[in-house]
Amino acid sequence: MMFNYDSYLRLDKFPLIWCSGCGDGIVLKAMIRAIDKLGLQKDDICMVSGIGCSSRLTGYVDFNTLHTTHGRALTFATGIKMAKPRLHVIVVTGDGDATAIGGNHYIHAARRNIDITVILFNNFIYGMTGGQVSPTTPKGKRASTAPFGNFENAFNISGLAQAAGASFVARATVYNAVQLEKIIQRAIEKKGFSLVEVLSPCPTAYGRRNREGTPVDMILQQKERNVNVAAVEKMTPEELEGKIVTGVLTDIERPECREEYQKLIDSLSKEGGPR
Repeated sequence: MMFNYDSYLRLDKFPLIWCSGCGDGIVLKAMIRAIDKLGLQKDDICMVSGIGCSSRLTGYVDFNTLHTTHGRALTFATGIKMAKPRLHVIVVTGDGDATAIGGNHYIHAARRNIDITVILFNNFIYGMTGGQVSPTTPKGKRASTAPFGNFENAFNISGLAQAAGASFVARATVYNAVQLEKIIQRAIEKKGFSLVEVLSPCPTAYGRRNREGTPVDMILQQKERNVNVAAVEKMTPEELEGKIVTGVLTDIERPECREEYQKLIDSLSKEGGPR
């Protein structure tokens, strides 16, 4: 049965600005289906974005939304969660927005384990702002600021969230939209900081410059390189070279930031306030 997305969309904001072959629409649809399956009310969701291709998503969905400044989506989202803990706060961001300009906020939101779900679109480049190198541009790949190839090492942004203390970390691709939908559903349900890194092709700024083929070719590459996390233990480092490990990478229980803050408020209230 076909899913009707219309009730979740601001149809007067269409057509989309995304380029032909961009994977961001697949993520948008997976996110909406996940929210629908969870039965969440639209007014109980606050979606926050920064700047970039992926961050334009908040303009198209009919939730409470904030389109904020470059790299600062997590700071706005943190304030919303602290003030309105009943809301499901979802951050939509890209690899440049979240892990370069917003890198400090990304690390500390994970460290605090604040109950925010981050959907991080990783297309390996700054797409909207001119095709510059991002922290996830693979070594040797070209960008407008690296016309002869990127000489820097790339971030493992899921690994960064794991190391910083996130409760839930997962990676998916737009090729496997069903897996992506299920992972987003689990991430929203999880209490604490949850990250879903989604590999999404950028045929215009990245693919064309690096001769990755057509948009279909780029999505089929995701299929060919995909390895489920359950299979990793049986593979050698050489076999894993160039592969995309997908699935749930971390799912642990840790104290949640807003609840810990409330405990402090309650204890001080019982004592008659701070001394």
